[in-house]
Amino acid sequence: MVTVNEFPVLETERLILRKINDTDVGSIFKYLSDPEVMKYYGLEPFKSIDDAQGEIAWYHSILKEQTGIRWGITLKGTDEIIGSCGFLNTVSNHYRTDIGFELSKEFWGQGIASEAINAIIQYAFEHMNIQRIQALIEPLNSASQRMVEKAGFLQEGLLRKYEYTCGKFDDLYMYGLLKEDYDK
Repeated sequence: MVTVNEFPVLETERLILRKINDTDVGSIFKYLSDPEVMKYYGLEPFKSIDDAQGEIAWYHSILKEQTGIRWGITLKGTDEIIGSCGFLNTVSNHYRTDIGFELSKEFWGQGIASEAINAIIQYAFEHMNIQRIQALIEPLNSASQRMVEKAGFLQEGLLRKYEYTCGKFDDLYMYGLLKEDYDK
């Protein structure tokens, strides 16, 4: 791990996870305007660069407020953001956080998202004083369910009509990973 301007830059075998900046707005817009990428994101596909700028502003605000952190996923040797992953809804006094992630469709099925989330899970348990990481996943999002299960998360239950997004109520599975159950 390298820290650049107090933001932890994480490196894996194939990836560099780094801070997302305003210059990344085009890359963010490219994949967050794709209906397939946004299917389970809880927002409508982005329609303008302004939407992507708002997303980047949100990433910066959660970092500043210490309620989360979001990394841009880049392939080594390139600097283009192809997805993001990170934590949100961090509750320090309860030592827990929620994990979130998405990846440009052209990179699906290559193990990139798994590689990225494993890196941030390790970072959370080793550097963020976290005991529990939660993942809230829609029942039809089987790819994300398989990915978090592979990372060691256990399905803990179904939260019925837990969120209201995109004009509908969504059920969400609650997955949890505890520090003592994590196997690097």
